[in-house]
Amino acid sequence: QEPPLEESSGINAEYGSLEKFVVDRVLFSVMAKLQIFAISCLFFLASSDPTVYFREDFADQDGWTSRWVQSEHAGKEFGKLEISSGEFFHDEVKDAGLKTTENARFYGVSAALSTPVESTEGKTLVVQFSIKHEQKIDCGGGYLKLFPSSLEPKDLHGDAPYNIMFGPDICGPSARRVHVIFNYRGKNLLLKKEIRCKDDELTHLYTLIVRADNTYEVRIDNKKEQSGKLEEDWDFLEPKEIADPDAKQPENWDDNPFLDDPEATKPEDWEQPETIPDPDAKMPEDWDEDMDGEWEPPVIDNPDFKGEWRPKQIDNTNYQGEWEPEMIANPNYFEDEQLYIQKDIKYVGIDIWQVKAGSIFDNILITDDEDFARNLAKETFEASAAGEKEKKDAKDEDERKKREDERKARELLKLKPKLMTSRKMTSRMMRVPLLRMPRSNLLLTTPKPRLKKSRTNYRHSTLPLIIYLN
Repeated sequence: QEPPLEESSGINAEYGSLEKFVVDRVLFSVMAKLQIFAISCLFFLASSDPTVYFREDFADQDGWTSRWVQSEHAGKEFGKLEISSGEFFHDEVKDAGLKTTENARFYGVSAALSTPVESTEGKTLVVQFSIKHEQKIDCGGGYLKLFPSSLEPKDLHGDAPYNIMFGPDICGPSARRVHVIFNYRGKNLLLKKEIRCKDDELTHLYTLIVRADNTYEVRIDNKKEQSGKLEEDWDFLEPKEIADPDAKQPENWDDNPFLDDPEATKPEDWEQPETIPDPDAKMPEDWDEDMDGEWEPPVIDNPDFKGEWRPKQIDNTNYQGEWEPEMIANPNYFEDEQLYIQKDIKYVGIDIWQVKAGSIFDNILITDDEDFARNLAKETFEASAAGEKEKKDAKDEDERKKREDERKARELLKLKPKLMTSRKMTSRMMRVPLLRMPRSNLLLTTPKPRLKKSRTNYRHSTLPLIIYLN
C-alpha cells in the first residue's frame, strides 16, 4: 500500500524525516515494477508452453491397444502389430515400439490426438517419429498420415482422405524417398524435391516442420536434410500466367531451321535397284524348263544401292524460331498467404503396405514447438542411437565369426574324403618294398626318404612316393 501524505505538512509523522519518506516511496515504486515484471514473465511462460497434440512412446507395452484402433476395412488383409524392441537396442523398455510382423500385408491403425488440431493459424506444426527397418526392407512404406475428423478409424484404408502424409517409402534400390504430401483443396500434392531416406537397419528419426511464414524443413536424425518455401516446392497454386488458348500460329511463320539446297542436283548414277540377281548363281544341272519352268537366279542386296536421294540441307535465313503463343493472366490464379495452415486434424495413423515386415515405429510426436521436438529428440533418439549401433555392430561381428566358422567347417568336410583316401593308399603302399622302385624315378619325385620307427613320420616320409604312384 502506498504511504499516505500528511494533509498539513506533506509528511506523515510516523516517518520522522523527509529522507525516510523518500526512501519508502522509492522502494514502493521498485516493488510495484517488480510485481508487474513477474506477472508478465508468468504470462509469457504460460503462453509459450508447447502444445502437444499427440505423443506416443509405447512405454506401457500392451497399453497401446486401448489408444490405437485396428482398421477392419472390407477387402483388406491387415497384418498383426506388436510391441518389440527388435533384435538390437540400447534400452529394451525405452526403445520398444510398434512392429509390423507379417509379410505381404497391409497395416492400418489409427489413434485420436489428445488435443485435436482445430487450426495452425499463426503457429508452427511439427510431426516427428522414429522408425527402424531391421528386416532389410526392400519394398514397403514407413510413413505416417494425419487424418481429419471425418475418418472412421475402423474403416481406415489407402483411399481415405488425409491432411498430411510424411515419412520414408522404399520400393527397390532406386525408389527410396521421404514423402511429404499435403492435401490442398482436395488434391494430394507431392514434394517436387527429392529427399532420400535411410535404408539401413538402424533407428532413424524423421521430422517435418511447417512454419507460419510458409516455409518448411525436413530433418533426419535431428539434422536438416531439406528446406524451402511451400509455394515453390509444391504445386499449391495455379501459375500466374498461361499461354493464350485462343492464339494461333501465323500462316507465314517460318519455323524450319533448315531447307533444301536449291543448287543441289542428284548424281546421274544414283538410281540403282535395291536388289539384283546373284551373278554367281548357276542353274542346277537337273533343272528341266519344261517341267520346272524358266529358271531365275536368286536375288541379293545391291551393294551400289544408295537409297532415296535427298538434297543437301542448308541454314534457313528466314527462320523465325519456334512459335510460342502469347502469355496472358491466368483467370484461375489466386494468392494464398496461408498455405501453411492446417485445419481439423483429429487422428494420426499408420496406413502402409509391406512386402517384408519388421519395421518398428516409435516416439511419435505432433506439436507446435520445434525446439521442444528437437530437445525431445535429444532425450530419446540421440540418447539411444549410439548404444543401439554398438549392439548392432556386436551382433554383426558375432554373425561374421559364425559364418567364418561355418565356411571353415564346410572346407574341412570337402577335404576329409581326400585325406581318408590318402591314408588308405598310404597303408597299402607301406607294403610295397621301396627297393623294388627304380631309384631314378624316386629321385625325380622325392628326396631320399628318412624312414623312422614312428608310424606317423613313416607316413609323411612316404607321401611324396604316393603322389608319384598316383
